[in-house]
Amino acid sequence: MISADSSAQTSDFPGPGLLDRLEGYYDSVPRSTARAEDFGPLTLFVREGDGWPYYARPSRGPAGAGPVTAADVLRVLARQRELGLPESFEWVAETTPALRAAAEEAGLTVHEHPLMVLEPGSTTAVPALPEGLAVRLLGPEDPALPSAAALGPLAFSQLGTAVGTTGTEELAAAERRAARDGTADRLAARIRAGLTVAAAAVRGDTALCSGMHQPVGAVTELVGIGTLPAMRRQGLGLAVTAALVADARSRGAETVFLSAGDDDVARIYARAGFRRAGTALIAEPAEPEAPQA
Repeated sequence: MISADSSAQTSDFPGPGLLDRLEGYYDSVPRSTARAEDFGPLTLFVREGDGWPYYARPSRGPAGAGPVTAADVLRVLARQRELGLPESFEWVAETTPALRAAAEEAGLTVHEHPLMVLEPGSTTAVPALPEGLAVRLLGPEDPALPSAAALGPLAFSQLGTAVGTTGTEELAAAERRAARDGTADRLAARIRAGLTVAAAAVRGDTALCSGMHQPVGAVTELVGIGTLPAMRRQGLGLAVTAALVADARSRGAETVFLSAGDDDVARIYARAGFRRAGTALIAEPAEPEAPQA
């Protein structure tokens, strides 16, 4: 078991080339379902057809070597608005430090997330789950897949790790929406294509916690691990994480990483053998202020 205590870290972590491998992954993973539009030091990924609306990020290669300015960010923002895409930029703070100031000058708000990498050789103690719950990988025809596909917005609607109020009634309504709008079908298609591996903690055929990893070569990212707020504090997220890690390793993944929502969530992932290697940044427009009563 890897401790969250920094004294357990070895001096050679994260090791040479790790952040560059992650940058290569971030640049590669959208290309299976999106086209890349060149904006000099920035690249905008535009989805082809239905699916996840990807981000803009620093360009790879010589184009990304130059400075990023607020004018570059504004050009991409104009294109995102023209296409009706989310106004979102994602990057690694340590590899493109100047982008933060450029994004803020362009009027965006920057959010920080611990970027964590699974330490080689670490082990994960899988918690005992409450009676009636089990963790499994989900195939495209698994009856729990629709609820797993619907979980994300509910899981992240109440941030933090405290037990929340959103429960199975809301999940059932979200599952019906996911069936109608094609969310479940798109996830099933990605699983069939080998682009995504999904796992869930299930009761019967209902997913109460779910997550995914998305392998590209020898690198994979764990994404979307979320628990129905009313079911938190029972070890479900750690159990799903362990299942995804085991699958990633069985596929030969050499680098397994994730971005934690905050430091509290990062401490949970530290129990699964993940160690902080950097900072993932996301720049978006500021949320509008609520009207005064």
